[in-house]
Amino acid sequence: MSITITGGKVLQADNEWSDAPIVISGDNITRCGDLAVDIPDKAADIAIDAQGLLILPGIVDLHGDAFERQLMPRPGVHFSHSSALLETDNQMIANGITTAYHGLTYSWEPGLRGAEAARNFVDQFADIRRLLKVDTFLHLRHETYNLDSEQEIIQWITSGQVDLLAFNDHVAHIEQQLNKPEKLSVYAGRTGLNPQAFIALHQKIKSLADDVPNSIARIANAARECHIPMASHDDDSPDIRAWYEQHGCQLCEFPVDMETALYAAEKQNPVIMGAPNVMRGGSHCGRLSAVESIAAGLCTILTSDYYYPTLVMAAFKLAGDNILPLAEAWALVSKNPAAAVNKTDRGTLATGKRADILLVDAARPDLPIIRGAIVAGELVYTKDLIGQLKAA
Repeated sequence: MSITITGGKVLQADNEWSDAPIVISGDNITRCGDLAVDIPDKAADIAIDAQGLLILPGIVDLHGDAFERQLMPRPGVHFSHSSALLETDNQMIANGITTAYHGLTYSWEPGLRGAEAARNFVDQFADIRRLLKVDTFLHLRHETYNLDSEQEIIQWITSGQVDLLAFNDHVAHIEQQLNKPEKLSVYAGRTGLNPQAFIALHQKIKSLADDVPNSIARIANAARECHIPMASHDDDSPDIRAWYEQHGCQLCEFPVDMETALYAAEKQNPVIMGAPNVMRGGSHCGRLSAVESIAAGLCTILTSDYYYPTLVMAAFKLAGDNILPLAEAWALVSKNPAAAVNKTDRGTLATGKRADILLVDAARPDLPIIRGAIVAGELVYTKDLIGQLKAA
């Protein structure tokens, strides 16, 4: 399959804009800007007139767990992982995500985030990923108090089933919420337990604290040996960040405060924040502002977290609010996350790179619209592009 894109404004790898055409052959870009490799002298299979559109690298989302809403749209109402993944795939590509790391939480909690759900997800994910339009990977979010899962997680790591590993600890946070009936109802609802049973389980799990650090160390060692990138989640102090860094966790995901983010940045650890935080004007739980951390030069990566549309919108909002030029804002959702997980074949538009490309209508910068998406050289999504497509 060959595709040519002409007439658009192309964001090149050097953050400069170009009017030059893009030529795609097979999976890769064979011409972008002034650089080109030899390609057959024939008409492209598909020619796209991108007049009035921005041509941008596909979005690389390292942390998205909104698929849980497809799995359990209401408390106690469950759908198959396969159908949830297919619907999630449609949502992601329509919002410009061409590479996705699904954040599967494997917790000590039963139900939505429990052992049975995690195992079913891993099994069905391996079976269905070839059917997905988005290049999709597994981001395993290991709840560190889930000690019973340690050997199983190590086996998943060594067998190549985990692509990104994050260490999460929500035990203390949950404890702070247990005296709020509405919060307790949410926690109990996703587990299938009644509130009293959930509180009892939480107290039992909390008592395991002394065994957690050694378990983390063993799992992190397995991930290091398999060269799997690792993140620590919700770091709340420089000391915690330093401890995880010593175990090979280079990614600082959602630091709680500016001091921790500053420490991570000084150590050249990529700092990951949520795009919903940008769009909402702050953290929904009163923590570090993504915009403030970006303005300070600390945050280097944005993720969808719990809402896929925010990635494309956040980049344009940062540009519209004069926080960053659009090219630099777009790097937060494309180039930087790709580099952080060693996906150096994507994240920028350049000759020889994988052809993951978006055609974006930014006539209203506050509401950017994905008009077309190309993944590995295949046009997998179009919206109102029919009149601009020509088949040879």
